[in-house]
Amino acid sequence: MESEMRSIGEMARDSGLNVSALRFYDGAGVLVPAWVDPVSGYRWYGPEQLEESQLLARLRRAGMPLADIRLVLAGWSGADPDLVRKLLQAHLRRLELGLSDARNEFSTIRALLECRENPMTSLRTTIVRSAVFAPELAAALDAVRFAASTDPELPMLGGVLFDIEGDVLRVVATDRYRMAVAQAATTGHGGPRVQIIVPSPLADAMRALLSDDASVQLTVDGDRVALETGDRQAAGQRLDHDFPDYRRLVRLPAGRRALVDVPAFREVVETGPVRASEVREQDGVPCDLSVLKVAADGVVTVCEDGDDDQDHIAVNREFLLHALAAGARDQLILEFGAPTAPLAIRRTDTEDTFSILMPVRLENY
Repeated sequence: MESEMRSIGEMARDSGLNVSALRFYDGAGVLVPAWVDPVSGYRWYGPEQLEESQLLARLRRAGMPLADIRLVLAGWSGADPDLVRKLLQAHLRRLELGLSDARNEFSTIRALLECRENPMTSLRTTIVRSAVFAPELAAALDAVRFAASTDPELPMLGGVLFDIEGDVLRVVATDRYRMAVAQAATTGHGGPRVQIIVPSPLADAMRALLSDDASVQLTVDGDRVALETGDRQAAGQRLDHDFPDYRRLVRLPAGRRALVDVPAFREVVETGPVRASEVREQDGVPCDLSVLKVAADGVVTVCEDGDDDQDHIAVNREFLLHALAAGARDQLILEFGAPTAPLAIRRTDTEDTFSILMPVRLENY
């Protein structure tokens, strides 16, 4: 009988629904396997269920409520498709009304933005000259560069924020799904707080200059930003955008902290089990997920498929490996909040350099 059926893994591959989703829909009575092994509990699906699973995946991507999905599947194989048509039309109307409401709200928000005074506008003419110790700035750029966005639709995230306040230079990068923050000491700027976004190519050129144990000169003059060391210089135009309020984004509730040995943990992440995300999780690009849990003794492990405790957190595996590398330490602290809260990767020697990763939901219903 099994030779004529698909295992749950094969059904996940052919249907567009991941294994966790198939288990959920089994439990919800929406797509019940044709046969379940009474000994192992392993699920098997009949050939006729492939079409239903593919239909279910499409309805799910369209955001149809579970109750309506149940009725669509029930009416799909019936002689009268009228119920299915009406359910599809009703859901399409809901989506159109929701889009109309969203357009109205966005229009209002844009109007508020246009009326709101931008407190940073007057600082675009400020001239800033400050000295930064080259190794500190190099380490800061190395700690954040991986998180800069490459999305052309979000140009304000396509660089590294230089946030100069008092004797501190903070550098920040984010692509929405991850954020990294680091800082370096600076001297010579006694004016108000200044924020500039250095385009990623220019940030890379600046990093290439930072090879000596010496101070370098950072200059901001209107829209031009330059880094000078000796007779070498990297200069260019700042991005003409405002960076989001990163200080608000990194205010995380205290969570459980676990110390990890980075080389060993990297190997576990690289070779351990992964799960495939939904296509829409990361801007339409599928990604491998590592599902993490913290044991009572503080050991962080990567969960096997099927270990779906609600306290576990799923993150983009590639992003996690990037953050571990950017941490540049043999030991780092992973801070876990709720499964829906970001995962923080912190250094043991400072609270000023860290990165956060947004969790990825294993299932979207």
